[in-house]
Amino acid sequence: MNGNWTIGVDEAGRGPVIGPLVVAALAIPKDEISELSKLGVKDSKEISHSERIRISKEISTYVEQGRWKSGIVICKAKRIDLNSIFSDLNSLEIELFSEAISETNIASKDGTIKADACDVNEERFRLRLESALGDGWDNWNIHAEHGMDSKDLVTGGASILAKVTRDFAIQEISSRTGLDVGSGYPSDQKTRKAIETLLSDGKIHDSIRWSWATVSDIWGKLHATPVPVRSKDGNYVVQSSLEDWRV
Repeated sequence: MNGNWTIGVDEAGRGPVIGPLVVAALAIPKDEISELSKLGVKDSKEISHSERIRISKEISTYVEQGRWKSGIVICKAKRIDLNSIFSDLNSLEIELFSEAISETNIASKDGTIKADACDVNEERFRLRLESALGDGWDNWNIHAEHGMDSKDLVTGGASILAKVTRDFAIQEISSRTGLDVGSGYPSDQKTRKAIETLLSDGKIHDSIRWSWATVSDIWGKLHATPVPVRSKDGNYVVQSSLEDWRV
């Protein structure tokens, strides 16, 4: 049946200074959306960590059975930093939302897409997402609203997938570095302490977003030089002076 699928899309990790930005898309036949309510799906911010993990596993079971579909894009710090050289975060998120939706590999030619708008202008976000998806999605109805994850069950489910994936990534970074990196947000003192430790050796760490002002500030206090800039080959360029960095 045409038009019987709904795709919800949301992100986790836009603001943190460490770890990836994750975008998840969840596609569900409209007559099965009520199953999400039975699983206890809500906005991921409104349920506990353990509940998010449980629900994520339940959703994954439906996906593995082929009843539902999902697409998850993990955007690492390097991509965020390189994007900041020539673009902005809103543009990057449009790319990531489009990629996550495409990764569902859904065969339906039409249906409904509900996205949690990451732009102050909801309509602008909707139009940009529509453009990024291209001709193959012409017959899909696209809706973008702030707080869509708390208004729509499918987007709420996508929010949970994104949040759980992001949480696991943060846990992996803590395990790999031997540091408690906290939530990853600049206001988190555990995160700031971990950033200071990771920057102390004067090298780029792959999990840190070097384009964030927090990193520039901490680096300046530690080394009294401009923060290095990532290059496409995975290395970094050291600025020769603070004036060079500001230009």
